[in-house]
Amino acid sequence: MNKSELVEAIASNGLSKSDAAKALDATISAITGSLKDGQSVTIVGFGTFMVRESKARMGRNPRTGESIQISASKRPSFKAGKALKDALN
Repeated sequence: MNKSELVEAIASNGLSKSDAAKALDATISAITGSLKDGQSVTIVGFGTFMVRESKARMGRNPRTGESIQISASKRPSFKAGKALKDALN
């Protein structure tokens, strides 16, 4: 499912497509803003969005075999909640 299909699915619950798109964009923006501030976002029954930090490490260029330094970075992560896991199983 892509974004436009998700907007259509949200709109099928009684919203117009433009309102559904605005709601989805606002939700994504709010989650992104919280993650940028270093906060996690928990949606009870769905899951938790969080920021994970990876340490700097040595890597290897697969093409040349040369050792390179990979810098530390932050990456988004999602942990599914119990209700979501139960719905899938």
